Amino acid sequence: MTTPQDAFYQTCKKYPGGFESLAPRMGMSGQVLRNKANPNCAQNHINLSDVEQIMTLTGDLSILHALAEEQGCALVKVDASGNASDLAVLELVTKVWMHNGNVGAEVSRTLEDGRVEACEVEKVAEAVFRTTEALMTMLGRLRGMAEK
Repeated sequence: MTTPQDAFYQTCKKYPGGFESLAPRMGMSGQVLRNKANPNCAQNHINLSDVEQIMTLTGDLSILHALAEEQGCALVKVDASGNASDLAVLELVTKVWMHNGNVGAEVSRTLEDGRVEACEVEKVAEAVFRTTEALMTMLGRLRGMAEK
């Protein structure tokens, strides 16, 4: 499972130009942003405003997903356009099938040596969360298509 702190760091690092490019858009130096992303730094700490700014600027919601997963929740992005179609639902069904396969594969790997380790259970949990998200997204899409 990715921690919110790790997700914050990875989001900054993956941004085109990395910390040095993202930081000025947030009104800070690259060094301050790097310090915030470093859990071992005592001077600068991440706050909710930082998280919201980074998600808005990058479009990357992995921090939010990590927070939700840490709390045993799954996130579903709501399609506000209301332009759902049969093909869009079919695409979501195939995602659900793919994620179900991932759950099965992780459970199989967990059990194949006859021992269940905590790190293996975390991998199963992550696969289950992804499947749940895909299912809830599909359900939301179908609800959006329902005749009112």
